[in-house]
Amino acid sequence: MEYSRIGLHLTEQFEGCKLKAYQDSKGIWTIGYGHTAGVVPGLTCTQEIADAWLQQDIKWAEAIVNHDVKVPLTQDEFDALVDFVFNCGTGNFEHSTLLKLVNDGQFAEAAQEFQKWDRAGGLIVAGLLRRRLAEMAEWQS
Repeated sequence: MEYSRIGLHLTEQFEGCKLKAYQDSKGIWTIGYGHTAGVVPGLTCTQEIADAWLQQDIKWAEAIVNHDVKVPLTQDEFDALVDFVFNCGTGNFEHSTLLKLVNDGQFAEAAQEFQKWDRAGGLIVAGLLRRRLAEMAEWQS
């Protein structure tokens, strides 16, 4: 499956785009739409480069979901999981109860797992909770 325009809008909305490197809530150097590979203090980019990085990073998240999910998904379910992987990372997804429930076909229970991922550095982050609730809504739509 491939990420839809609706899914891409979800990621863009929650990531926002910053053309100068900054440290995220966990202290990781980030630029563009949540891009972290090779980012160092003082790095800048153009909007075009940020858009290209986003497409590369989305392809990575798509590949993880396509590889790890063993049951058929709707487009909305796929989009919710790609945004989750994009934000939370491969290891968190691959070891999550969310993935286990999805692969067990327990979709209603899986939906409730999104909101449990509302922390960064051990602290509850309101923006992460909003994002998880948006992913849950996308999953259920």
